[in-house]
Amino acid sequence: MNNDNQTYKVVDFGFQINSALPVTGYTETVTNAVCLSHSHPRAQLIYATSGVMNVVVDNQIWVVNPLQGLWIPGNTEHQVSFQKDVKLYSVFIDPAFTADLPTVSFSFDISVFLKQLLFKIISFESNDVITPSQKRIMDVFLDEMALIEPSATFLPTTNHLRLKNVVQLLLNDVASRYTIDYYAEISSMSSRTLSRLFIRELGMNFSDWRIRLKLLEAIKRLGEKQSVKEIAFDLGYETTSAFIFMFKKHLGKTPSTYILESNE
Repeated sequence: MNNDNQTYKVVDFGFQINSALPVTGYTETVTNAVCLSHSHPRAQLIYATSGVMNVVVDNQIWVVNPLQGLWIPGNTEHQVSFQKDVKLYSVFIDPAFTADLPTVSFSFDISVFLKQLLFKIISFESNDVITPSQKRIMDVFLDEMALIEPSATFLPTTNHLRLKNVVQLLLNDVASRYTIDYYAEISSMSSRTLSRLFIRELGMNFSDWRIRLKLLEAIKRLGEKQSVKEIAFDLGYETTSAFIFMFKKHLGKTPSTYILESNE
């Protein structure tokens, strides 16, 4: 997949219903592509060792980087965009083996052990029969998947017409320093009404949502190897130190540490 902005085709793995093959998977490099909104019976774990993916599920946006995986239950509508060169790893779990797995989509901090299990499963030759040792590895993988917990690096969106317009303005100008009063005025509503809409529809206030937006944009740019200084100014921060402080406050590590960990 090397053509710019091409449509990434849905692979067949997600549609195979066969309890004799609990987990199947594949890997490839995808470049500047989008997998249009779709669903499949098998649940899916998406992971990338390099590059960044944007995933939209149920009015939520995730920026998935090499420190995280994304869990998608079976029959869940989702769309994936691959930013530049993404080394993609993906496994699909048959419905017969998902009873103990999470029932909602989320990104999560992926452990080294889970990554190694994922790589091992993908290395298995594709056939209709698995060996006893392969089955044991798949069982351990499923046990580990039952323990995953969501991270906070997602961005809720909305279909509420008036709020959707404000959200789109913010998405289009991540560096904006306008206050909620500005967005309320251009949307012909009071600041109090807009504030209530953010909390009711998005589960967080205006300021927290905008910080989350900046964090996700920062994560994406870090994955694209942009400098911390460049990211800070592009996101509207007057100083690099102010950006680093915000990043560490919300993610528990500095951008530089985040980069180092993503390359381990």
